[in-house]
Amino acid sequence: MTQVWLITGSSRGLGRSITEAVLASGDKVAATARNLETLNDLVEKYPDQVYPVKLDVTRYDDVFRVVADAEAHFWEN
Repeated sequence: MTQVWLITGSSRGLGRSITEAVLASGDKVAATARNLETLNDLVEKYPDQVYPVKLDVTRYDDVFRVVADAEAHFWEN
């Protein structure tokens, strides 16, 4: 069964490594980053699996918006 992950900091470091591993396994990812351009290569490689979302985790209210957007993207499509 395909899982859906929400991974913060998907543009670099540990977040990037986890995102790449999850996508390679066939699961789907709502990949967050401050700069969405850093996720372009993942979007090109996994267009049906990755949903890039702009997020600054220090903006508390934005976290709720991103979760709702990811739910809508993966479960309403």
